[in-house]
Amino acid sequence: MSQYPVPPFDTPTQELPGRTEQMNPRPDHGELSYKGSGRLAEKRAVITGGDSGIGRAVAIAYAREGADVLISYLGEDDDAEVTRDLVEKAGRKAILIKGDIQDPGHCRRIIDTAVERFGGIDILVNNAAHQMSFKELEDITDEEWELTFKVNIHAMFYLTKAAVSHMKPGGCIINTASINSDNPNPTLLAYATTKGAIQNFTAGLAQLLAEKQIRANAVAPGPIWTPLIPATLPAEAVETFGLQVPMKRPGQPAELATAYVMLADPLSSYVSGATIAVTGGKPMI
Repeated sequence: MSQYPVPPFDTPTQELPGRTEQMNPRPDHGELSYKGSGRLAEKRAVITGGDSGIGRAVAIAYAREGADVLISYLGEDDDAEVTRDLVEKAGRKAILIKGDIQDPGHCRRIIDTAVERFGGIDILVNNAAHQMSFKELEDITDEEWELTFKVNIHAMFYLTKAAVSHMKPGGCIINTASINSDNPNPTLLAYATTKGAIQNFTAGLAQLLAEKQIRANAVAPGPIWTPLIPATLPAEAVETFGLQVPMKRPGQPAELATAYVMLADPLSSYVSGATIAVTGGKPMI
């Protein structure tokens, strides 16, 4: 078993959206540890927020399992190029699409590009998210509230709607929810509210798409060590990040990859409407 870093952490705070290279310790995305076995051979996947963090770990795992990957990202060109290189070194195609998924038109372009370049789409991972921390309700501006919903909820709807029309039976949608879906952190009020909505969207979507034989599931991470953390939380919260769960440390992106692979695997054909908790021992009830 890998010995992953435990707090306290001494890493500089960053501006959104955060950069992997500036983090200390550096996140583990499975670059050296993930070994594929052909579980997603010839599949075609779209991953939002695929440049870093959880998205990078999923891109690495999917490529090593045999999938081609389109990586959607906001603006972190350096991180995106690293992820593309890792996918291509696994012998798979990698496409980068830069832009803001708040824009419905951009969401549709992402899917259209995947269909044009890959010939179709089998897996959609709605992973990109926005969060900010506020101690007082009055500090959350209208613009901040709306931004969180546009990125975390509206984009997921636009992308899913566009993708489903191109999916054949066996296609799947995987949404990144959160432990905040069931156990909301009050200082992440807007973010936690959207994550609860993601879990409900996933459960309803699974029922809506069942007759089409398209599956919808969610992964609910606990505290995961990604660039979003030093870019959105106060320094004292970053220093002790992960101590709130029984394992007393944050999860590494690499530790989530197998959940996303399992949900995308065609052998998981009876798994739909599920939420897989990856929370370091903290139960979601």
